[in-house]
Amino acid sequence: MKPILRVFAGAAAALVLAAGCSSTDKPKPMPLEAVQPQIAGRQVWSARLDSVRFPLAVASRDGAFIVAGSDGTVASYEAATGRELWRGQAGGRIVAGVGSDGRYSAVVTQANEVVVLDQGKKLWSATLSSRTTTSPLVAGERVFVIGVDRVVHAFDVLDGRRLWTYRRTGEPLTLAQPAAMGVYKDTLLVGQGASLVGLDPLRGTLRWDVPVTSPRGTNEVERLNDLVAPLLRQGDTVCARAFQTAVGCVAVNTTSLRWSRLGGGQQGLGGDAELVFGADASDRITAWRMASGETAWTNERLLYRGLSAPLSSGRTVIFGDSEGQVHFLAREDGKTLLRLPTDGSPVIAAPALSGTTVLVVTRNGGLYAFRPE
Repeated sequence: MKPILRVFAGAAAALVLAAGCSSTDKPKPMPLEAVQPQIAGRQVWSARLDSVRFPLAVASRDGAFIVAGSDGTVASYEAATGRELWRGQAGGRIVAGVGSDGRYSAVVTQANEVVVLDQGKKLWSATLSSRTTTSPLVAGERVFVIGVDRVVHAFDVLDGRRLWTYRRTGEPLTLAQPAAMGVYKDTLLVGQGASLVGLDPLRGTLRWDVPVTSPRGTNEVERLNDLVAPLLRQGDTVCARAFQTAVGCVAVNTTSLRWSRLGGGQQGLGGDAELVFGADASDRITAWRMASGETAWTNERLLYRGLSAPLSSGRTVIFGDSEGQVHFLAREDGKTLLRLPTDGSPVIAAPALSGTTVLVVTRNGGLYAFRPE
């Protein structure tokens, strides 16, 4: 699922562009090649929510998956068995979520409220100042929210008090796609345009700012290069995709750019200690070497199939596609090892991992748990 919108946050609010709308003729997805399974794998459980028509981020905490449906349902499932642990209601249709620390879970509703639940029980809600498409981040007894205007808010997880707000002057054109946000030790990591910035999570003050790439193009639309979710963190290295322009990795311990490579794309990254994986706008998959940014391999056998952000797990890298297929590729060379179906609707989030169980969520609300072996 690629719900990419570019929104003018200033006076020219009428400028709203959908990515890829310059032509009604979209390339046809590449037909799937026959696959002889090279690894064993099977579906171990399934469940169903209301349809998921927002950029869901599946939370994986303490042996459980926390997910949400468009109708406001937030639920937790035991990863190994699929047993429902709890279920709650946000009180409105959900447009962004889920962020969770295992106990407290946060979503954003269509009414522009961040809602926090404690094990499924609604705890509090707070009105936001701008539209939000990014899943909240819950960490250190705080809830962090970033709007499409790039403004970051911090709330107390217990009572919803607004603790601080961080604003930075930027370009008037911003991206209505989930923004990059994460944690490194005692620093909050946030995408601000093409820069990865480190904020003090207690005060909301800027600690450092590292550009992943430089603006390119002749107008504001072409220069749009916000960092998109999900981030990839491996040890002291954090890697991110700048929308439609580049992929880069930052050494956060020294607050310096390790490398940056040109590469268009709309989805975030996955990877491990050695390789970074991602698909570009045409769904060409590339593996870059974490240490240097050199290309390790590419895969063009899934072009135009609407790939999700990837999950790296063991010897595989896993993508979902717009037809609900789940592709297990070999991490060392990108060859297809296994393909498993879901319900035929698009996979709408990066697959999530808990232990040996991989969870895939579809637009129709299907939850499919697989266990590759």
